[in-house]
Amino acid sequence: MTKQVFHVGNAAGFSTDRLDSAAPVVAALIASGAPSALFFETLAERTLAFAQRAKLADPEKGYTPDLEGFLRPVLKDCVAHGIPVLGNFGAANPLGAARAIHRLARDLGIEGIRVAVVEGDDVREGLRSMQVQAWEEEALFDVRRDDIVAANVYLGAQPIADALALGADVVVTGRVTDSALALAPLIHHFGWPADDWDRMAAGVLTGHLLECGAQVTGGYFADPGYKDVAGMASIGYPIVEVSSDGDLVVTKPAGTGGRVDTRTVKEQILYEIHDPASYLTPDVTLDLTSVRIMDVGPDRVQVTGARGRAAPETLKVTISYAGGWLGEGEISYAGPGAAARARLAAAIARRRIETLFPGIDIRTDVIGLISIFDGDSGERARGMWDTEWEDVRVRVAVNTDDESTAAMAAREVETLYCAGPAGGGGVRRHVTPRIKTASCLVPRESVQPKFRLVPADE
Repeated sequence: MTKQVFHVGNAAGFSTDRLDSAAPVVAALIASGAPSALFFETLAERTLAFAQRAKLADPEKGYTPDLEGFLRPVLKDCVAHGIPVLGNFGAANPLGAARAIHRLARDLGIEGIRVAVVEGDDVREGLRSMQVQAWEEEALFDVRRDDIVAANVYLGAQPIADALALGADVVVTGRVTDSALALAPLIHHFGWPADDWDRMAAGVLTGHLLECGAQVTGGYFADPGYKDVAGMASIGYPIVEVSSDGDLVVTKPAGTGGRVDTRTVKEQILYEIHDPASYLTPDVTLDLTSVRIMDVGPDRVQVTGARGRAAPETLKVTISYAGGWLGEGEISYAGPGAAARARLAAAIARRRIETLFPGIDIRTDVIGLISIFDGDSGERARGMWDTEWEDVRVRVAVNTDDESTAAMAAREVETLYCAGPAGGGGVRRHVTPRIKTASCLVPRESVQPKFRLVPADE
């Protein structure tokens, strides 16, 4: 008996991912002739906080700014071929995103499109009344703080599947688990019961493999001479073929760049996994310890053996709160003695900033000499100042509570043009608000997800 197979494609792993990645994925989904769905994952931990700020400035904003750029190339084909599109691109304003999709559909001449929203993840207003618990090793966050910018609970797949059951062509969410965007169409298509833990586990693993876009097809994997990847300029975004019993095959569109093999798949499976035996999600506790991975053809890897247990009774909430201001300035030095001139520039900037703004947090780096491996103290850089390196860039960064101090400190880097070492050039400086994040747990029953179709004229 032939197994039923459903294809799930991904076309974005973060909010500023490539805008032309979806077209080859959709073409492959259509060519397969199999039932399928497409999803976009566009939310990181801090993204929602910035989206909330955008919504406060303009109530019609607060969704992924590139929403139209992601959808325009493929929306008409997806609707025409019955490929539902799912995305957490609603961010802080799923309803605003739904309205934008209706406008785009009108512009593209798509008639009768059905757009649904899933809401209820924004718990900022009700958080103080919930029985909050600490998350993992973090100290219990004080939810009474008045500088909370965003508080969103990670919803699971069921409300998305319920929205698909309304006949939605597009389902817009705010914060949901990334894996829920893949699990939901599988629940909807196969009718998997919510307590069929092994199939829930297979669906979550599908989403986990897909959630970072090209990361499973060779992106963030390439290391020339050690892990070569061809065609990365046109890297194919992933598709997982899921059978009704939960076996998976990871692949990518034919003719695209990148690679899918056991190594790319293993790297993605291990991505952000703390405990392979207990990967906690709102839908299931995923156990990866029995998973088997096998090449079954060019750019085709079979994954079997996902096991599941009951989902936890609590849900994770990510809280974003104001974190002050970051002021940064950079200047380059090149040619003989560049490292010594960079050292002098960094010392001048640090001395002046510490004098002008006593107690301020400051960090200096010499990019090209050492930066990523050093800490805020600059301890490792001090042992490398005699290095003869002829092309370096000094970065000075400060962290402070007010914007004007951050701007004035960053300005000190620009003064190095004429009041610093010889040959400085290419100054860039900017000031940005900082957002800090914390996590906590809340009882599952204190969160009430909602879903509905949004009329075109709402």
